[in-house]
Amino acid sequence: MSGSIAGQEFPSAPATTGAEGGSLERRSVLRALGLGGGAALAATALAACSSSRTSSSTGSIGDFPKTSAWKFAFINHVTTNSFFAPTQSGMKDAASLLGLPAPTWTGSENGVVSEMVSAFETAISANVAGIAIPLTDSNAFIAPTKAALAAGIPVIAYNANASGNYALAYVGQDLYQSGYQMGLKIATEVTSGDILVGISQPGSLNVQPRLDGLKAALAAKAPGVTVHTVDTGAAQADELSAMESAYQGLKAAKGIYAVDAGSTASIAEMISKYGIKGQVHAGGYDLLADSITGVSSGALDFTIDQSAYLQGFLPVLYMFMYRMTGTLVFPPATDTGLTFVTSENVSPYASSKSWIEGGANKAVVPMPSSIGLPAPSTVQS
Repeated sequence: MSGSIAGQEFPSAPATTGAEGGSLERRSVLRALGLGGGAALAATALAACSSSRTSSSTGSIGDFPKTSAWKFAFINHVTTNSFFAPTQSGMKDAASLLGLPAPTWTGSENGVVSEMVSAFETAISANVAGIAIPLTDSNAFIAPTKAALAAGIPVIAYNANASGNYALAYVGQDLYQSGYQMGLKIATEVTSGDILVGISQPGSLNVQPRLDGLKAALAAKAPGVTVHTVDTGAAQADELSAMESAYQGLKAAKGIYAVDAGSTASIAEMISKYGIKGQVHAGGYDLLADSITGVSSGALDFTIDQSAYLQGFLPVLYMFMYRMTGTLVFPPATDTGLTFVTSENVSPYASSKSWIEGGANKAVVPMPSSIGLPAPSTVQS
């Protein structure tokens, strides 16, 4: 059963009362979402929120001052891609939690940079309260970002970042490093021969750094492996045929991988279709239903979780805090993580079908009886 927060359905949690007698419902929600690291400041501030919220054009939350009903804009490079369903849920949930209108969702369906720039410029002209955008191109977004900042509109990059740009912060995975880690994992299974690697948009900065990292890791750890890149295209519907065509041309491939969500799901579907599970290694990115099913069935060795939900949720929190404090609370760069989902830990992904991961289930996901140790912390001296 769900409990409502500012009109948004969040899972109910056991009622808890703080020392001052106030409800900690919002704090529980944020803790359940796993905010940490760079998100801690925003989470601490929101913990002061009361458990009730009156809907209005302006209002206050807990001890926060009254604010305008700030409307944020999210620009995206593949607006209809199912990977971003949790991102859209995250941005709407955060806005609802804060009593703000749902952000707009616009951009390009097929990764066309000029369409993204046009949407960016439209948002600036509309004087939105803040803009979140994947920096999928090194140069195209520099001028509009400068224009937005000059107009007093904060800009945050999510999902993809680019050097030499001026977004206030980046919320997303360390893309090159995730590709490098993926390459290291592949090198433990495939030490020589050919592998296929699908990529939805070669050169685009949301996926190309992963491919670069993967190749670098294999060059260092398994130089006998030859990578054959497959351009699968930005449209999800076409990715399966692209991967099938590549496999038909190289059936001797020892591994079939991808660095984007749609291509990964296509690989899982293809391996099941051709009955080659166990005959070829495979893996990729993200938590589309076919990919999770693929890991569960053994068609995929792994898929990588990068927390798509937080890539929508956190930019809203950061832009809210930045505006509310008149730039005093600067948005922190936040790595949304790299989790290898394998047969050993896929069960909660497969069974919960949580809206946090793109499913429809709004219930609290039960905690396990014990928590496995993460990697030990490291401190740079």
